[in-house]
Amino acid sequence: MAVKVHDLPQSLTQSGAADSALLPMQLGWRAPNPASIATTKRRRIWEIGGNFHCSIIGTCMTTAELRHVLAHTQIGGCHKDSDHELHCKAVRLAGRRDHASKLLQKALDRRHRSVIGQFSKARNAADLCNLWATAIDRAEIPGAYWAVLTHPLATEDLVRIAFGDVHMLSHLVGAANRADIRRLRELEIENVGLRDKVARQQSQLRDAVVSRDATIANLTETLSRLISLSSRTRVPAAPDDETTVRLVNGLRRRLTSEASARERLAKRLERVAGELDLERRQHHALMRNSAELQDELTGVEQSLSRLFSQTQPSAIPVAHLAGLTLLYVGGHAHSISQLRRVSEELGASFLHHDGGIDDRGGLLASQVARADRVYFPVDHVSHNAMIAVKRVARQLGKRYIPLRSSGLSSFVLALQREGARQAITPI
Repeated sequence: MAVKVHDLPQSLTQSGAADSALLPMQLGWRAPNPASIATTKRRRIWEIGGNFHCSIIGTCMTTAELRHVLAHTQIGGCHKDSDHELHCKAVRLAGRRDHASKLLQKALDRRHRSVIGQFSKARNAADLCNLWATAIDRAEIPGAYWAVLTHPLATEDLVRIAFGDVHMLSHLVGAANRADIRRLRELEIENVGLRDKVARQQSQLRDAVVSRDATIANLTETLSRLISLSSRTRVPAAPDDETTVRLVNGLRRRLTSEASARERLAKRLERVAGELDLERRQHHALMRNSAELQDELTGVEQSLSRLFSQTQPSAIPVAHLAGLTLLYVGGHAHSISQLRRVSEELGASFLHHDGGIDDRGGLLASQVARADRVYFPVDHVSHNAMIAVKRVARQLGKRYIPLRSSGLSSFVLALQREGARQAITPI
């Protein structure tokens, strides 16, 4: 679960670095009595300063768990509350020593039981600081934060550090998702504009066709009437008949002109129909691109959730990627270490070819032969390398997967799909 943003009191946000040591006291933190540490029990949530409750509820519990806990209290309407309203209710209840706060305490202890057991082995404040630093390095924040705040050996300095770390992590998570969300909104706006343009073109074409057909029908009816009248009167031509003949000839010329105009309009309609078909294909491509961006955003959120919550299952089944050898062709040099770390943490071996320089001596072909899966970002790989990967992979019967971009999110999403596929069809 991603860490939620929680605001500090105004007096704290305006304080300088020299005042940061007073942070736990300003938030209502009560340091343990050294004389009674041996017999002191873990703190309860109502014994912790009220200004810590927002960060505890937002960091250490998921919304689903919180809704389940509050459903067992006497507070009504929890099933209808928004996530923010539910969070605010829980923060208010946490400071009261009653049935609701005890349920919150039990839920937090049950959720983070294993981490609390690890932190209980600390014999002094230095051990506790080392455990917190290890949890930060492993991105195992929720359980460690609850264990630190409730530990009887927690000092003001350690609480200040833990509180600050959790607060800054919330900003980092928000910044990571902002760019993808902005691009998705731009695509949605562009999609709406294309739909309006197609609707206007269809309306104009429909009106033109209806007007053309009405004109042709009127001219045809008039001409038929005149021809019928002329065939019934077989008397020699008179001045009035000459006028009629001239009128008929004029109508025929108009009919010929309208037929020619109709032919031109039909050609124009065919051309506009082709343009409309092209617009529709572009529209579908934009929709697919938008869906891919949404999938990538979901993949990033799931990966971040796995980093910040140890009890939730991994977004990519580790067992199903163990033993695979992954080859990544192309990409940015500065991001390769991140891709390698993600692959190795999931149990897979990682190979890399830069997709444009190391073409000597058949190195790319040999790496494709060693790999089980080959990935390359279409926005950052040479054309020759991409052709070579496809040719060699087909010859050797290896799977190759083009990635939409060279970013970490595209690679993580591809690994999620591979993990799901391997879960259905084990290696």
